[in-house]
Amino acid sequence: MSAPQPHPGPHGPLWLFFNPIGRISREPYWLAFGLVWALFAIPLSIWLQTLDFDAGVTQVDLADFVDSNPLMPFMLLALQWVELALVIKRLQDRGLTGFLAILVFVPLFNILFIIALGFLPGNPGPNVYGPGPNSRWQRPK
Repeated sequence: MSAPQPHPGPHGPLWLFFNPIGRISREPYWLAFGLVWALFAIPLSIWLQTLDFDAGVTQVDLADFVDSNPLMPFMLLALQWVELALVIKRLQDRGLTGFLAILVFVPLFNILFIIALGFLPGNPGPNVYGPGPNSRWQRPK
């Protein structure tokens, strides 16, 4: 069996955010997560501004946030997919299987897991998942 070959196509934002195949290094990982979290913060801040804390709102529920906009469940689903794609590619950069990405569904541990992946260095050279960091691969023919 021969080693994976670099994919001839361009590596663009669609690959970065939605495709779980390939490897990414720490810098694009943090930049992508920063962008995703910033985009998620916009509807969250708009929703929080609509709450009237002076009128006695004492409890804020996540269900209220999801119900605040009919597109919110779809946005949260897309956000989860992007998170999984980034984590899988980061795991593959470290030479680990993307199956470990299911750990992002463990409450509280998921935050530590995502942060740790962002600080641990990846494999500098080729591994089973690609020829180098920030690359995707294709199966040999």
